[in-house]
Amino acid sequence: MSRGQERQDGQEGRGRQVGQERRVGRVGQVRRVGQVGLMGRVCLVGLLALALLATSVRAADNARQIVDEAQKRTDVKSQRYEGLLQVFDAKGKISDKRWTMERLGAHGQSKAVLRFTVPAEVKGVAMLIVNHPDRASDQWMWTPAIERDRRIALQDRSTRFFGTDFSFEDLEERDVNQYDYAVRGEEAVDGAPCWRIESTPKQSKSSQYTRSMVWVRKDNYAFARIENYVKDQAVRRLAYSDIQNIQGIWTARQLEMTDLRRGSHTRLSLDKLQYEVPLSDEDFTLQALRRQ
Repeated sequence: MSRGQERQDGQEGRGRQVGQERRVGRVGQVRRVGQVGLMGRVCLVGLLALALLATSVRAADNARQIVDEAQKRTDVKSQRYEGLLQVFDAKGKISDKRWTMERLGAHGQSKAVLRFTVPAEVKGVAMLIVNHPDRASDQWMWTPAIERDRRIALQDRSTRFFGTDFSFEDLEERDVNQYDYAVRGEEAVDGAPCWRIESTPKQSKSSQYTRSMVWVRKDNYAFARIENYVKDQAVRRLAYSDIQNIQGIWTARQLEMTDLRRGSHTRLSLDKLQYEVPLSDEDFTLQALRRQ
């Protein structure tokens, strides 16, 4: 082999080596770029997840704040009214009942007595309800015809209250601390813009309902509607209407409970409603229930 050929072969060999090194370098750069891109995508996904989590936490906080504000605006020391209960069955037949209601305290710190006055077959029948902030209420019923009181067991709270579309549980007063909340949108009820909030009972809260949707009015924080669910089925709907400012409290003068499974509904109209009336703890005991 001549010296010229050796020189040419050497140059070609070095060229191939340089080309291989360049290709290897480009491959390494591509790999590094790919690794950086993958890490960037992972970070981006993580940041998006954190942003969504923060948004959901803020939404949950806002939902609780809305319900808490609604509760604060109805805090009173006492209340009294006379109620007309009209039960409409699926065929349109109407039956009337009347009761008086007295309440001491508010929400999870309240006690209430309901006492029927009409018709004659239920006159004098009374309920004592002691609400708690962290669990279901205690309830007793007094039947004067047999001069006997009985405690309403938790397993009986889903039954109808004296032929109305209210259950025994529906007589309890809701407390903000018994539920978890989430805003599920906005919707007008009877022309009033409302927040639509999902409330789920906490484990300490015994309830027949899996969850509830609550509509809270934006203008005065009054409840406009509550829809109660068992699993995914809506079973009862409570509508609030004729909302008036009474002694500084926005109050629904009419409540209508619809049993969506039975197709019946009960309308409760509040008459002679007063807040801050003189009442004492002695008015809300079993002894007082039996006396009157």
